[in-house]
Amino acid sequence: MTPAARVQMAIDLLDQVIAAARNRGAAADVILARWFAERRFAGSKDRRAVRGLVYDAIRLCGEVPVSGRAAMLAVAHAQPALADLFDGSRYGPAAIAEGEPVARQGVAPAWLEAAFEASGLDADERMALLDRAPLDLRVNRLKMTPDAVAALFDGAERLAFAPDALRLPEDMPVDRSDAYAEGGFEVQDAGSQLVSALAGAAPGMTVIDLCAGGGGKTLALAAAMANQGRILACDVDRARLSKLMPRAERAGVTIAETLLLNPAREAEALADWREQADLVVVDAPCSGTGTWRRNPEARWRLTPPQLDRYVDTQAHLLDVAARLVRPGGALVHIVCSLLDAEGAGQVDRFVAAQPGWATVPLDAPAGRPRGEGLRLTPLHDTTDGFFVAKLVRQC
Repeated sequence: MTPAARVQMAIDLLDQVIAAARNRGAAADVILARWFAERRFAGSKDRRAVRGLVYDAIRLCGEVPVSGRAAMLAVAHAQPALADLFDGSRYGPAAIAEGEPVARQGVAPAWLEAAFEASGLDADERMALLDRAPLDLRVNRLKMTPDAVAALFDGAERLAFAPDALRLPEDMPVDRSDAYAEGGFEVQDAGSQLVSALAGAAPGMTVIDLCAGGGGKTLALAAAMANQGRILACDVDRARLSKLMPRAERAGVTIAETLLLNPAREAEALADWREQADLVVVDAPCSGTGTWRRNPEARWRLTPPQLDRYVDTQAHLLDVAARLVRPGGALVHIVCSLLDAEGAGQVDRFVAAQPGWATVPLDAPAGRPRGEGLRLTPLHDTTDGFFVAKLVRQC
């Protein structure tokens, strides 16, 4: 493919990504995978170049662009050499016309920029949300040691704030490793590993992972418990939850069981677990603003009403979780969000509404205090963005 043809292909792909963002369709990485699967003529260099152009445009545009061409024109404004490829050639984009729409550059839609500022994130912190994310592994100590896994990959780096974490060079094909197939490690952001560790799971505990999803934190909790005790992994998403037990088997985890819940009827399904848990972890559905490095088009999908729904869902789940904790037990609230409405504000609401609960200061090797919890950010901690808080039931 010619360089101009690559630009036109990126424009066509961006049109699909923009349409999906507006209509709650497939994520950008899924769209790109399908597109290239149907176009075998595009070689590996072509695919890599087109993918780079698409994500350059996504990261650059704060608002949803009017079109893929408008998004790519924004990239051309930032990278002037690219403008020469709008040459009207056979497979390339038409020449740039005077007054054409150009997408607005920025970190996020204006309403979200204001919400970030109100949540204490300055301009540098906000810009870092769109950096490229590193590749982190969590070593499964039930099967391997960090040193043994590090020896498998050139350039593997230990992270002091997450003792089971390794940071690898970008795009390393770790899923082809025999150690991965045998459950020696999982791909998991170091921030996610740290907030899982701060939950304080220990051998012999009864633990409920209320929003387990595909089980990344469940497996981390099981390793912290040395495979001793009991973990109930719950979720309302059947497809995601169905992936957990095969992952657990591969990881050698034998203490986990799953429970599919019905939305808004979680308490009924969990009636037998009332006041039984030493620890309940609520990794709640959220805006995902802390994961934009991996999913930058997610900021085009979020709306104020949707954020309000996330906040309501989190409040409901925390109330459900509170009934499951035994006296003296703990509840941990985790969101991969940097908005106070989902983090510090959510904890304040819980404490005000639930007598007999107290927050516990978190002594962590990374992050900074935010309200009654701890916040990790890409700029300060080189991790995804997270908020975590721990509460203890006193009576």
